[in-house]
Amino acid sequence: MLSFAIIGCGAIGNRHALHASHAGQLLAVCDIVEEKACRLAKEYGARAYKSVEDMLSLESGIDVVAVCTPNGWHARHTLLALKAGHHVICEKPMALHAADCRQMIEQAMLAGRQLFVVKQNRFNPPVALVKDMLDSGKCGRIYSIQMNACWSRGPAYYRDSWHGSREMDGGILYTQFSHFIDLLCWMIGGVKEVSAIANNFAHRGLIAFEDTVAATVRFESGALGSLHFSINSYQNNMEGSLLIVAEKATIKIGGQYLNTLEYLRSDMDETPVLPAGNHANDYGAYQGSMSNHDKIYGHVKAVIEERQPNQFDGQAGLRTVEVIEKIYKAAT
Repeated sequence: MLSFAIIGCGAIGNRHALHASHAGQLLAVCDIVEEKACRLAKEYGARAYKSVEDMLSLESGIDVVAVCTPNGWHARHTLLALKAGHHVICEKPMALHAADCRQMIEQAMLAGRQLFVVKQNRFNPPVALVKDMLDSGKCGRIYSIQMNACWSRGPAYYRDSWHGSREMDGGILYTQFSHFIDLLCWMIGGVKEVSAIANNFAHRGLIAFEDTVAATVRFESGALGSLHFSINSYQNNMEGSLLIVAEKATIKIGGQYLNTLEYLRSDMDETPVLPAGNHANDYGAYQGSMSNHDKIYGHVKAVIEERQPNQFDGQAGLRTVEVIEKIYKAAT
């Protein structure tokens, strides 16, 4: 049975605790707000710590550490856990700088431990279907793509929170839309050229960065893409979509979270009937991406216990951060 520990006992830390308890045993949790750590520890019969260093040095028997802290601390906490000899599950984004991602990858190799970066939207049934079609050549050459993400993040989301600061949050492409960027890299390929513009229309005084990004990209394959990301949707999340125009197929994945197959035109005899998939992560005042962390933990078990290949390694996280950096650099 794998033993888990969690750094960061906020909303996403609580979600990890649930799935860690199903995948194995949750031994310890840590948060600088001691009350949060104690509450979560009591719920799962774990031990609570306020100091990451104390937990890693005093708690024996940990196999895997889940890093669920604010974005700006992901690199530091991952490095501490790897140096202590543990496998690590790092929440998205892997880090706020590609240089930090590379250091995390190097430390995982030095420690001989697995580094997993959470990419749960890859498990959405329509995403998995289209990825298989692309990999098998059923779509032929990809000509162009269009990606849109129109979500809502109001003042309450940013009030009294690390969200909105450049040092801890980093920007909407890191916190809200890094899963979308990951799917571009995973499904379409590397990005060669970027032009972008960004602006803060409705969140001045609330956040230290943009609330809207528009970009055009040329992929290494030669395919063209247009990207639009916004947190200004009125009241609710409305759309998360990817349109692919290819030689032998035209496909649109839509819904709010890339969770529905809106249409598929190809030479396939018939469009497959897809399972419903999991619901979206619900944080009360807002919703995030799809709740596929159960599948992430299943993959972690398969990699560690059965020696299966790690599909969510540091290189996957690095590619996402590199593209985000390219877009932000182009927008300045």
